[in-house]
Amino acid sequence: MRVYLFIVAIAATATFLFTPIVRHVAIGMGAVGRVRARDVHTIPTPRMGGLAMLLGFTVAMFVASHIPFLNIVFHSNHQAWVILIGAVLICLLGIADDCWDLDWMLKLSGQLLISVFVAWGGLQIISLPLGSLVIASPSLSIAITAFLIVVSINAVNFVDGLDGLAAGIVAIGGIAFGIYSYVLARTSPSYASLATLVDVMLVGICLGFLLHNWHPAKLFMGDSGSMLLGYLITCASIVMTGRLDPASIHATIYLPAFMPILLPILVLFLPVLDMIMAIVRRLRKGQSPMHPDRMHLHHRMLAIGHTVQGAVLILWGWAALMAFGSVMLLFFDPWAVAIGFVVCAVALLLATMLPYLRRRNEDMGTVADSEDAPAHHAK
Repeated sequence: MRVYLFIVAIAATATFLFTPIVRHVAIGMGAVGRVRARDVHTIPTPRMGGLAMLLGFTVAMFVASHIPFLNIVFHSNHQAWVILIGAVLICLLGIADDCWDLDWMLKLSGQLLISVFVAWGGLQIISLPLGSLVIASPSLSIAITAFLIVVSINAVNFVDGLDGLAAGIVAIGGIAFGIYSYVLARTSPSYASLATLVDVMLVGICLGFLLHNWHPAKLFMGDSGSMLLGYLITCASIVMTGRLDPASIHATIYLPAFMPILLPILVLFLPVLDMIMAIVRRLRKGQSPMHPDRMHLHHRMLAIGHTVQGAVLILWGWAALMAFGSVMLLFFDPWAVAIGFVVCAVALLLATMLPYLRRRNEDMGTVADSEDAPAHHAK
């Protein structure tokens, strides 16, 4: 555990130190987000923060590769380096979009090509944890893996609309993944786990970037950051669950993540929900799935009266509830987890609706006062 905490500190520190440098680079390259009708920020702000996160991830990866405890992670296969190469490619694609606003079809094609390359390089879902179901076709394995990566990349990209929102949600998901993968690794001869390593590095770069990205943000992560985070958290989940044998794991341990398709949805529940709602909403209007609007979950939070910071904290709360709800099954009775889940959900629902309820009470009070005024004047 101490090794992983050390890697978190390395990733966070490196990202924190690189971010101001990347900010100046972004300004020099013209990667400055103009204020659009759907944006929350009111002044042009540099983007391309994904480059700082990539640099922090790379530094942490090379430090980890020289730690004896983690030797098996790097010497057993080449998955760690495939993940890093894919991270570089996806970040470069995002940087191009941050600078030149690529057409969405071109960007999606690039995401798909990179995802196929990563899957072809060895990061694949070989078995699905559904009894004895095994993916026998290499082509099908690559297709499923690439699909999951592309979906998660765009889910995080869709939710990246408020300062600190995407980085916080992915950090929460990374912590949940890290806990689960660490528990699974303890059942093996070596505690070292590539999934846990990717998770802790992911959490580290999110924390380091959040110190610069909290409202009002000095630098946006841009597509280079949101795409990188979606890519990394999916890679970790694929490494963790894509090759598990259900018969080799105790049912109570395996229950929270019995399926690699559901795992990213649980820890990225809000981004995936927001993406599905946006796609359905736009298709019903006859628009492109990538057509921008101001109907995302974070826009709705602001519309009912939340501040930017308040909306982000509440959405973090919902993300934590979904992410840790399954992880808690590792340590507590399912009934206790269910009761705690319901209690927390009710509390979050009240917090979510509080500005709306407060404004409604004020409006009702105003109406009551206006009705009483004529009667009082008549007397």
